[in-house]
Amino acid sequence: MSIPISTSLQSTLASEHMEHRPSTRKNRLVFISLLAVGIGMLISVVAKLLISLINLVTNISFFGSFSLAHATPQEHHLGPLVIIVPVIGGLIVGLMALYGSRAIRGHGIPEAMEQILTNNSKIKPTITYLKPLSSAIAIGTGGPFGAEGPIIATGGALGSTLGQLLKISHQERKVLLAAGATAGMSAIFGCPIAAIFLAIELLLFEFSAAAIFPVALACITGAAGHHFLFSSAPVFAIDHVIGTPSNTALFLYSVEGILIGLLSVAVTKIVYWLEELFEHLPIHWMWWPAIGGLAVGIIGYFHPNTLGVGYNNITDVLSGSLSLKVIGLLFLFKFLSWAIALSSGTSGGTLAPLLTIGGAAGALTGLALQHFFPQLDISVSLSALIGMSAMFAGASRALLTSILFALETTGQVNALLALLAACSIAYFISLYLMEHTIMTEKIARRGVKTPVTYTPDVLEHYQVKEVMSNEALLISDENPIADVKKWLDQHQDDHANYFIVTGTDNTLKGVVSSSSLRSEHHDQEKYIGSLIKRKSAWVRTNDPLKTAVEIMLQFDMDLLPVVDNKQEVVGTINYKNIMTAYKNVQNATEHKQIHISLKRQTLKLLAKGNRLIYRSQHRQNSGNQ
Repeated sequence: MSIPISTSLQSTLASEHMEHRPSTRKNRLVFISLLAVGIGMLISVVAKLLISLINLVTNISFFGSFSLAHATPQEHHLGPLVIIVPVIGGLIVGLMALYGSRAIRGHGIPEAMEQILTNNSKIKPTITYLKPLSSAIAIGTGGPFGAEGPIIATGGALGSTLGQLLKISHQERKVLLAAGATAGMSAIFGCPIAAIFLAIELLLFEFSAAAIFPVALACITGAAGHHFLFSSAPVFAIDHVIGTPSNTALFLYSVEGILIGLLSVAVTKIVYWLEELFEHLPIHWMWWPAIGGLAVGIIGYFHPNTLGVGYNNITDVLSGSLSLKVIGLLFLFKFLSWAIALSSGTSGGTLAPLLTIGGAAGALTGLALQHFFPQLDISVSLSALIGMSAMFAGASRALLTSILFALETTGQVNALLALLAACSIAYFISLYLMEHTIMTEKIARRGVKTPVTYTPDVLEHYQVKEVMSNEALLISDENPIADVKKWLDQHQDDHANYFIVTGTDNTLKGVVSSSSLRSEHHDQEKYIGSLIKRKSAWVRTNDPLKTAVEIMLQFDMDLLPVVDNKQEVVGTINYKNIMTAYKNVQNATEHKQIHISLKRQTLKLLAKGNRLIYRSQHRQNSGNQ
């Protein structure tokens, strides 16, 4: 029998299937995807119910009729009494927040983000009915909000609640939350692709098949629900085809992106400045929505088109047929009404108001461009569409979502290049001038840090063989316990928590903990192999580090043996090795080096030229001789 020795281990061959490895997630992916589809179907019905409820509250509040028919507050005949209606709505929302849940306040997406980042995607089940009900009251009584925020919050709460009822991981619950939220957006607007990217940019903070596939299925289901329950036509249909802009016009549309980007920064800062003013009011926050409702009512009395959802305002602006005065008043007073109401802490969405404000600003820019550059084919409709999308991109920094949303909701594919240019510029300006967005500022003030990059997972990028140690302490299973303990006492430098036990042929037998080995309760004459109690845990060299970490967590071990296809131990991996991988990535990211030196290349060219000249002169001189 041998004593424990420190063995130098050879490299492994190609890996084979690991029997103990965490089971493939394909079955889990199918299961979560089926749940996502179910959520998409349910939230489509909820979206229809929400719109019907908004119509009901609108008809009762402004027309005194109990009807589910589509109605807009802009057509009311209440006169000055219209000022009181949003106040009553705000008071009801305040009471619901006080005695129901404060989580119904706000526009939905930031609240969902906060639960994902801080609470393992667990949203109170009461939000599934309190949020749509409170939003329907706020919007139906004239609140200048969209239905998309409430349905996103409701869908997220529905997905989260289902995830809390089932035995699933918090990662899977996050996927269900995002699936419900974006399926709701898709059900309202019929924009499945934009909804998928909304999940990526604002909710999931990752791009993986396990997350994207269920969300995509939910969004497709939501879009199908939109076509079945609402309409198959684009939500913001334009009655003419927008032509492809010329290069000069494209440049001017890009300049428009700068203006809208600056405007998006200003809009965001003003909203949160107003919110700070509300927080300094010497009255309970329950009354704030009523105060915001008073401002909505006063503005709505003079400018009725600022009341309610106002999707028709977006369509009218995109048509390019409104006058300069109408667009200017809509831009100014819709912004004031929305900013004050949102800052008061009532319930409603931000997307529709941002689209209205951005579209109006874009239309104003288009009219100005037509005036100063009459020779160019500037389209007011395209300029309004750019303004709408760039405002969304700048305020929320959801770049791809804003572009795809504009394309899907209008069907104007010729606008793609102009949208890409303007939205990218608006996004950059927002990124440069603002630390947080309209979606993240509120939760950032509460100390919640939002991810800003979606870098590849280091644990997936590295393989075990790249960081494992080829030097390992192996103990033969035929060594007596007393001999091993004596050897360890003579080598006090070894403080491992676990020791790898192998057979005489170097094959893995198991792992023994240090506490078990040094216990005095064992028969000291027994072999080490008798101490192997725990299930064998190991990894192969070609496994990703993520697999190693999962097994370490599963077996509560800080060291794993690495084996080849013959189950022979070829190395070990521990947490220090894994931290080395992170350090390598960090160093590679921060390391700056010039790989092509222009100076060196210039000197090489000069030297080569001098040699050619010298050879040419030498041949010429030889010929003359």
